[in-house]
Amino acid sequence: MADRYIEVGPGVELFVQDTGNGDPIVCIPGFTFTTEVFSKQVAHFSKTNRVIVLDPRSHGRSTVSLHGNDYVTHGEDLAKVLDALDLELKNVTLMGWSFGCLAVWEYIRQKGTDNIKAMIFVDMPPKSLSIHENEEWVEGKLDDLAAAYNTFLRTPAGQREFITGYTTGVMVQRELNEEELTWIVEQSMKTPYYIAANLFASGVFSDYREEARQAGMSVPTLMVVAEHWGETARAYMNKLAPATEVQVLGGHMMFWEHSETFNALVDEFLKK
Repeated sequence: MADRYIEVGPGVELFVQDTGNGDPIVCIPGFTFTTEVFSKQVAHFSKTNRVIVLDPRSHGRSTVSLHGNDYVTHGEDLAKVLDALDLELKNVTLMGWSFGCLAVWEYIRQKGTDNIKAMIFVDMPPKSLSIHENEEWVEGKLDDLAAAYNTFLRTPAGQREFITGYTTGVMVQRELNEEELTWIVEQSMKTPYYIAANLFASGVFSDYREEARQAGMSVPTLMVVAEHWGETARAYMNKLAPATEVQVLGGHMMFWEHSETFNALVDEFLKK
């Protein structure tokens, strides 16, 4: 395993974990989370692949920056990491989880898919916000997301409460022990609340439907979605990007809770 820091801007370094050999799989964690959430994927896929996991700016061990805490910049940062690691060789699989998918879609917007072998998106709709009563697969309605922003992401205590509730209510299906819950919440708290609020707003106002469509048309693409909205997500993606393979599994953090099943799905997809 090789840990390194890659400069993506003046005074801003991203922490990158680089493990194994073979065709590279690059993993991008979600909103305020870190490389650690993908430990079970690193252990599994590094037996056959080079697995690269990064902490986005202001996450984990990367530089906490007052600038660039949005998904346009995160897409730029991802491109710089791939370039620094000499990964633009048309054999890279990109895997984003939650808001990490936004960084991947932004990369597509900026760079296209010519250098990508395959893409995996884990439980994120391409458009986050609904302003219509019957809008298809989205994160939520305007009033609900505004309430989360204004109620929770104004203090460290609020961020902790938000992540705790989201973890037990959406991310994980089984009951967590105290150590597990503390570990998950502490991942998020490495990102200061005022930056978490900025990232939340950037993610909520994103619209990457065209990039999701383009990905499905251009390269083999897998989307793994949680059971609580599985059929809605499948129907939506079948219309938006019918070539995208959709699998339904567990909760929002299914790759951690149901890691063996998730890894087997990805193995099967990569063999195609």
